[in-house]
Amino acid sequence: MAEDSDLDKTEPASGRKVEQAREQGNIPRSKELSSFLVLVVGVSALWIMSGWMYGRLGGVMRRGFTFGHEQAFQTDLMGKALRELFSDGLLTLLPLLLVIMITAVASHIALGGLVLSGQVFKFDLTRMNPVTGMKRFVSINGLVELIKGVFKSVFILGVASMLVWHYRFDMLSLMSMPLNVGLNRFGEMLLLASLALCTSLALIAAMDVPYQIWHYFKELRMSKFDVKQENKESEGDPKVKGKMRQRQQEMARRRMMDAVPKADVVVTNPTHFAVALKYEAGRMGAPTVVAKGADFMAQIIRDLARENNVPLLEAPPLARALYHHAKMDEQIPAALYTAVAEVMAYIYQLNQFIAEGGLPPQAPGAIDVPRGMDPGVDASAPAIAV
Repeated sequence: MAEDSDLDKTEPASGRKVEQAREQGNIPRSKELSSFLVLVVGVSALWIMSGWMYGRLGGVMRRGFTFGHEQAFQTDLMGKALRELFSDGLLTLLPLLLVIMITAVASHIALGGLVLSGQVFKFDLTRMNPVTGMKRFVSINGLVELIKGVFKSVFILGVASMLVWHYRFDMLSLMSMPLNVGLNRFGEMLLLASLALCTSLALIAAMDVPYQIWHYFKELRMSKFDVKQENKESEGDPKVKGKMRQRQQEMARRRMMDAVPKADVVVTNPTHFAVALKYEAGRMGAPTVVAKGADFMAQIIRDLARENNVPLLEAPPLARALYHHAKMDEQIPAALYTAVAEVMAYIYQLNQFIAEGGLPPQAPGAIDVPRGMDPGVDASAPAIAV
């Protein structure tokens, strides 16, 4: 099937596709934001460290233009002096370079977040395809980048021209000023020019960042077919899902079979449903369903209960209500508290009789179940007074 055109990609990118793009190193980037931050931080760091750097670099220059007779005629001494001058100059500039490098890295993290991906280092011949490169160049995004570059150049050139025109007489007067005064005045003009340039780049970055974010998510848009395919992949193969459900059901049945011998009572229909209940005073707020089943599974629960001397109580309405409204490994619904309490009272008396003897307790008769809880009774039918 041919690739979907941009017109077919009308759906926003899913979270999975955005995550896959990030894993491949594809994140929104703005070169204008990086340029602005690097320039601002660089100018600020240079201004803060200017006094220290001026003293260090001035010393390097003085030592560079001052040398003895021996250095002039011995190449090894001259080489050593040059290495020392180079090391001192590099150490002086190193803090500024580190600040600029850290800012350049942080500017990318600020927009796209921190992404460590090895995909960008993989060899890909398609990146060397001239046809693909030409398509990017003549695309709408390429046209936008061209217009943006022309606008940025014209705008910054205009700001620079205005600054040069404004300080034209001041720059000419620098030649007649003493060295210290001229350097201070030149530093002031350079600072104002840097501030003007930073402001210009800030305006450009403020326009570029929203566009880059919009363009990034536009490129990740999906067609309806892509959405359906992703949903199928995320849901998984129906055969695999069926096997997983089957295994989960087997595990649940195995867990129920282990819980039936520990139950306090099994409420039966007597043939269609069986629900095993357990209650531990002080640990449970209400009796809990530890096993339940219908038809064949109900028969298995009843047989296990008989084999392990777990009492069985025939209460068809209550058995139906518990099977349909109570969940496995959860406490019974509050609406059935009264009915189940009658059952648990009987089980308590039965255990007392088994342990101490005496008169056997009488099993409860018809246990009332609230209207609407028994699926075997039409809740809309009028109650018949007895």
